[in-house]
Amino acid sequence: MTSSPPTTPKPRLAVFKFASCDGCQLQLLDAQGKLLAIADRVEIDHFLEARSRVVGGPWDVGLVEGSISTPEDAVRIREIRSQCRFLVTIGACATAGGIQALRNWGRIDDFLASVYASPAYISTLATSTAIADHVPVDFELRGCPIDTGQLVDLVTAFVLGRRPKVPGHPVCVECKARGTVCVAVARGIPCLGPVTQAGCGAICPAHSRECFGCYGPSESPNLVSLTGFYERGGASRGDLVRLVRSFNGYAPAFRAESERLEEGP
Repeated sequence: MTSSPPTTPKPRLAVFKFASCDGCQLQLLDAQGKLLAIADRVEIDHFLEARSRVVGGPWDVGLVEGSISTPEDAVRIREIRSQCRFLVTIGACATAGGIQALRNWGRIDDFLASVYASPAYISTLATSTAIADHVPVDFELRGCPIDTGQLVDLVTAFVLGRRPKVPGHPVCVECKARGTVCVAVARGIPCLGPVTQAGCGAICPAHSRECFGCYGPSESPNLVSLTGFYERGGASRGDLVRLVRSFNGYAPAFRAESERLEEGP
């Protein structure tokens, strides 16, 4: 009589939310059909967007959406990091502070007074920052929101023990692949495609709109050269600051360029 081989425990997955719109978690829910192929190989222990059942850590993989915006967030992310073997940030909020990081260039007290009737009751940090500014992160999945295909590949990669396949080339390559005429060259529209990581399929340029940098800076982006080109073409520095300071405006490369443009030559 032969004995059965020992059963390998399923990797334990947990999904967490901080300051965000929930869009990246909804991408995970939207990918349920694609995830069925690997669903029986992963144990989802914590995912409040999808289920009320919660199983405590430690977890093999933690997916984190959202930025750190309150003192409580800063404490909780350290606790989560201590319970996760691998920590992956998903989306612009988690990887660069998100659209709410626009407050980092203003006075938080002014914002609180404008929005809340009793700002004294609000406990918040002066800035909205990426998860990696507070704890070590093992992998970043960019996007606003993230791409469903990249997310499925990421989960598959951790199940199989390989590195996720995420493009490093800029959005311009995607424009070329789909035969989209360059909006910057043909129409004189300042576009962040040359300095933005691919992943969206170049949706905005395909509809004659500029790329807004939803997937963050590409590898070694030359923003000084690009914004200089647009400025010589007639774009104002104010318009260029607003273009760079968007979904991923607090990503280091974009942040440095927007601040350089504000400061002058």
